[in-house]
Amino acid sequence: MPTPDLTPISSYWDATADAFDDEPDHGLRDPQVRAAWSGRLAEWLPAAPSDVLDLGCGTGSLALLLAGQGHRPTGVDLSPRMVEQAERKLTSADFTVPLLVGDAGDPPVAAGASFDVILARHLVWTLPDPEAALRRWLGLLRPAGRLVLVEGRWQSAQASDPYTPGAPPLRWPGGVTAQELTEALRAAGARVSHHERLTDPALWGRAVEDERYVVITELIS
Repeated sequence: MPTPDLTPISSYWDATADAFDDEPDHGLRDPQVRAAWSGRLAEWLPAAPSDVLDLGCGTGSLALLLAGQGHRPTGVDLSPRMVEQAERKLTSADFTVPLLVGDAGDPPVAAGASFDVILARHLVWTLPDPEAALRRWLGLLRPAGRLVLVEGRWQSAQASDPYTPGAPPLRWPGGVTAQELTEALRAAGARVSHHERLTDPALWGRAVEDERYVVITELIS
């Protein structure tokens, strides 16, 4: 299968990078929103220090929380502008975090690299081949490692709808339900050890009515 051209997606996020943090759950500028995410990460991740691969890291808001909790994050994002924003954010807080520009679905990490945790928030549904990405991610986990996926189903859309003009079609446009994602994870060789609906308005800076959740997986031995 030919490799899809992700340039239109990269360009789309480059164009939105400067305003990305204006959303409460993106920039985490509100102390209540920031505290809500910090608390959830502390619940979902093993004790620090852990090596965490933050996929689709955006402007680095979650990576900053992870570093502040004593973890060792590595960020990956397809958008060079997002990575620039993340680097400024982390550097200004006196953290040195590896940040890589590349396809989060096939992370450009060093050969043989492995992680205690792989974290992705609102990323899976944006991938042209999410099932293949899940298999790659699970292959990067150490024994007893965990995959932490924050996802949701926000709108109805057709599978043939492009992410943005010129981009390849998506498998799960508009988001993915927890049931669909759980089935895909099982097929990839993992089991869901934790599933939680994320309805707390403090996480989003507002009340939400759509399906938002976290699933945490363990490898099936």
